[in-house]
Amino acid sequence: MGEVKTIFEPRKAILIGSSAIREKVGMASPQLFSDVIYNMKKFFHGKTYVLDTEGKISRTHLSKLPEVPELAVVMLPPEQSIEHAKECMKAGVKAFVMITGGYKDNQRQKLLKLKEQYDVKILGPNTIMGVLNTANGLNTTFERNVMPKKGNIAVISQSGGVGACLIDWACFYDVGISKFAFVGDKIDVDDVDLLQYLGRDKNTKVICLYMEGMKNGREFIEQARKISKQKPILVLKGGITQESAQRAKSHTASIAGSDQVFDAAFKKAGIIRVETIEELMNMAIALSKQPPMRGDNVAIVSNVGGPAILAGDAVTRNNLKLANLSEETKQKIESLYHGVDASNPIDMIADARADRYEKVLDLVLRDKNVDGVLVINMLKSTFFEPKDAKVIPKVASKYPNKPIVDVPAGGEDFELVYRVLSNTNIPLYNLPDKAVKALKILRDYGKIIGKH
Repeated sequence: MGEVKTIFEPRKAILIGSSAIREKVGMASPQLFSDVIYNMKKFFHGKTYVLDTEGKISRTHLSKLPEVPELAVVMLPPEQSIEHAKECMKAGVKAFVMITGGYKDNQRQKLLKLKEQYDVKILGPNTIMGVLNTANGLNTTFERNVMPKKGNIAVISQSGGVGACLIDWACFYDVGISKFAFVGDKIDVDDVDLLQYLGRDKNTKVICLYMEGMKNGREFIEQARKISKQKPILVLKGGITQESAQRAKSHTASIAGSDQVFDAAFKKAGIIRVETIEELMNMAIALSKQPPMRGDNVAIVSNVGGPAILAGDAVTRNNLKLANLSEETKQKIESLYHGVDASNPIDMIADARADRYEKVLDLVLRDKNVDGVLVINMLKSTFFEPKDAKVIPKVASKYPNKPIVDVPAGGEDFELVYRVLSNTNIPLYNLPDKAVKALKILRDYGKIIGKH
């Protein structure tokens, strides 16, 4: 029986393409074929076989292989793809990633009939970049040497372009990924199948989806409802206006539907909805690194006044509250540092270094009136140095049930502190608004699991 697991966890894979065929319009090309071969041979821990229909790169034939691969990655124009997929099915291959698109309805139906006849699993067609699994190095993308680091965020994308943007983001910011799936036209494997698989995947902690529509809405919601109790699910929905919904329908043959219906369904399922690609990744990072927030009360600890005030405004805009620190906490902070007003937001003044951050953060996190903390540590116009930021994860480790997010605001400052903290469990954001949004999402997830 073909299983979704086989798509991500094969021991052997065969890559089927052509070193000569080049469509005038379409993804089938010698370049795509050679780039996928390169990535698979470089990263995949299992065995990779290559079948070049022209016989130039490799003269491999299924009948000549020592054992039948579990997975076939097919990169030919539609008719040739169907023909070679059929040969593979006859030989016993159980899972398929159909990279190229351009399928007409009758060709999709032909592929679907073969799938039913041979009981296999098919991802696509039109997946464009197929799948990634950082645990075993499986990489069917055609961007040479692009491989995110191992992590616990999984991504399902109905668009090759959006998925590619997310991969680029993950690689650039060194964000850890567990699995990546470009689903394409979803003639077989769909969001429900992938949710079920990722829900059981021990390497996945957070599931991100970009979708333009769905075919099995009720089943998707039921499945998401079960999984969201254990793992947060974030969704970015494309095609929310009438015009873009029509484009989405032609883009990936999806059923878009009313945005209000989707919104209600997501809430029912415990799915957290985001509005932009950046937000999808930013919120996934927060959920993958920090615990859910169990109350609304946020404390702000900063070395600058203005950004702390803006963060306080953002807290209110996001329907959270500025925590009322206990008198005991305030007195301890003010007795330690004369001149510091310990009202929330706390401005520790521009000369605050590691020692002051450590002591104030510890007192604030210990306060029962505080549910989460936003830290601001600017470098310019202050005495703070990047190495001082090491105290933040140190203090945070003593309070594992209270989320902390950090804002080294700006561009260059952000980059310098990011180098110090990127491999810790502290999420970093370059503006206070983004950090507050992360706390809001952590609070939303706290409410979701609180209901169950």
